[in-house]
Order: sequence, then C-alpha cells, then structure tokens
Amino acid sequence: MIEYYSLIKHLHMTTAVLSITFFIVRAWWSVREVSLLQRRWVRILPHVNDTLLLLLGITLMTMLSMWPHQHPWLAAKLLGLLGYILLGTVAIKRGRTPMTRGLAALAAIVVFVYIMGTAMTKDPWFFLPL
Repeated sequence: MIEYYSLIKHLHMTTAVLSITFFIVRAWWSVREVSLLQRRWVRILPHVNDTLLLLLGITLMTMLSMWPHQHPWLAAKLLGLLGYILLGTVAIKRGRTPMTRGLAALAAIVVFVYIMGTAMTKDPWFFLPL
C-alpha cells in the first residue's frame, strides 16, 4: 500500500483544494441568499468530496502509522477540522443573518488556512514568530 503514498497524498491535497473552493462558493451564495444553493448537486457534491478528503486522510494516517496522540500537529489539524466544520455549518445553513453567515465563513477560511499551514509545516504553532 505504501507504493500508493504519493498518489493518495496528492488526491488528499486535491480534494482539500476542491473542499475550500466549494465552501467559498456555497458560503458566498448563502450570504447573498442565491437560490443556486438549493440545487441538488450543490447540496451533494461538496459532501462527497469532503468524505473522500477525510477517507484519504485516514488512509494516510494508517499507512504511515501516524496518530494524533503521537503527533501534536496532526491533533491540531483534526481539531481545526472540527472548528472548520462547525463554522461552515453556521456560514452555510445555521447563520440567521447574512452578516452572521459572512463572519462565520471568514472564520472558517482562517481555520482552513491554519489547517493547511499546520499540514505543510508539521507545526501547530507555525504562525508564531519564534
């Protein structure tokens, strides 16, 4: 299975880029109250992509025997993922006003950037000037 590491890693990165792209479009539509947000494919495709993203991440973890309790950066990435999901639901569905949805969307994007930075540097404190 390790011979597929590079392929799985690149698929994981590609689905991450698709995930934030879908999120930004859907969040914009939510803030602007665009009816396209109710289209069937818009409600399904991002979830399929995000499920694939998560499965690829779990596959990478198991292939490399890297566990969150052993690698703080991985634990931080997973906690960031939870924050991203919660903020994303406010940005797209649960926010009562466009302002609330917009602020939640911006916060979710910041969390996504944190997840990406943590993944690239393998350091949960990468943003601190040490």
